[in-house]
Amino acid sequence: MTRPKEFLVPTTPHVEGDEDIGEIRDIVGFHIRLAHGAVYRHFTDSFADLELTQKQVSVLWLVGDHPDIAQTDLAKRMRMDRATTMAIVNRLEARDYLVRGPSASDRRKQTLNLTKAGREALVVAKQAIRSHEEWLKSRFSEGEVALLIEMLSRIHE
Repeated sequence: MTRPKEFLVPTTPHVEGDEDIGEIRDIVGFHIRLAHGAVYRHFTDSFADLELTQKQVSVLWLVGDHPDIAQTDLAKRMRMDRATTMAIVNRLEARDYLVRGPSASDRRKQTLNLTKAGREALVVAKQAIRSHEEWLKSRFSEGEVALLIEMLSRIHE
């Protein structure tokens, strides 16, 4: 039985001559979508060999930073619904990257921890993330990066 993938279809890259977009050039959301597409394409290319999605890498990283994190707390930090979180955790567990366990403080909760394979995958993923971040940040000065993060945070917080 094959597992469904959680890949999104990358947006189309820039093509010479498509600069004349009319009034839509003043729509912030349009530029955010184009920027997201470019970042997503680069991320996907950077992670092709690992066969991990952005969300899967984020889950591994959060679990690595917070051993024994409850799956419900992971969902809150990732700002994902429980079903999506469970699907990602199931995929990572099937790959032997995560292991579930009982919570010491609340028997209703399950905790998550990285396996040895999960820790090894996270090391490689962090290297790919650093390379991806260098590519992205190379377009801005340090001050612009800080400002960009602050401005984008206003949208999603």
